[in-house]
Amino acid sequence: MYEKWSKILSHTQLFKNIDTTSINTMLNCLKPPIHEFAKNEYITVEGDTFEGIGIILLGEATIAKENMAGNRIIVHSIKQGDIFGEMVAFSNKNTWPVSVNATQKTTVVFLPPEKITGSCVNMCFSHQELILNLLNLVSNRGLFLNKRIEYLSIKNVREKISVYLLEQYERAGKIVFKIPHNRNELAEFLNVTRPSLSREMAKMRDEGIIEFQKSSVALTDIDALKSSVH
Repeated sequence: MYEKWSKILSHTQLFKNIDTTSINTMLNCLKPPIHEFAKNEYITVEGDTFEGIGIILLGEATIAKENMAGNRIIVHSIKQGDIFGEMVAFSNKNTWPVSVNATQKTTVVFLPPEKITGSCVNMCFSHQELILNLLNLVSNRGLFLNKRIEYLSIKNVREKISVYLLEQYERAGKIVFKIPHNRNELAEFLNVTRPSLSREMAKMRDEGIIEFQKSSVALTDIDALKSSVH
């Protein structure tokens, strides 16, 4: 039942450094449910009982949340291999904080957190590695959300872009680098519209501050970038 999915799972962060044979053995031990969803069908609904950490095996979906006015806001798009629900898995909250909607025919495996951390009959090295990977995932997501809060506090689009590019520059250690987001993802991450992002980046290019081609960016005037940060 699980063998056909082992290769896909081996490429996810949750099963990092675990071989397919071990993954298959572990899944047969944990016996997580696998569900299929039709296009536009809800995978989870905000407020429903939390079932477990979800992993997209096939297909794509969107994560959305309703605000106080009842408007649906798309938080994130997820695809094959992506994970959702890890932040609520070990909290005191036992309901889904967001809704997940399939944008095409989608298959999802749900890993109940109590089975991940509970005693395994084998308690093999791979199971311990799974727990460490999960802790790493939750920690990284916490850092990511903290960074999102920082960007939310910045009101100016150019300043958001400048802060982001300077951080990528420091990480890469060189003025030419590839950013880890496509244009839609970057707009979502910076909490700006894609047209606003594209327009401001084009202005910065015209002013000789940056050059870019798809995901590659070159910083041609670092001082100008720094002067945009207040």
